[in-house]
Amino acid sequence: MMLVMTSTSHADETGAYRHVVLFKFKDDAKPEQVKGVEDAFIALAKKVETVTGFEWGTNVSPENKNEGYTHCFLVTFKDKAGLEVYLPHPAHEEFKGTLRGILDKVCVFDFVAK
Repeated sequence: MMLVMTSTSHADETGAYRHVVLFKFKDDAKPEQVKGVEDAFIALAKKVETVTGFEWGTNVSPENKNEGYTHCFLVTFKDKAGLEVYLPHPAHEEFKGTLRGILDKVCVFDFVAK
């Protein structure tokens, strides 16, 4: 059996950029703290002009393979430039500050929609 892998340069990819964020909260996180993070992420999406879409939800999978992650946030941008505005944006930096001490783990995955 032969496995062939190819590599693509991400620099020339065009299309909508998706920014996926998974949160696993610490066991001692209070419900009002979790709600505060949810509300803050919703507000963040409205503060950054390059965000073209925002969705979020909590895990409902019956497969039990979420590794403790409970929340998923999906932020959409028209293109790479939109994501590049968002990442260092002051509102994004402020939001990240609200997460200190409440998150156990975070997973971020960006991709170009096909």
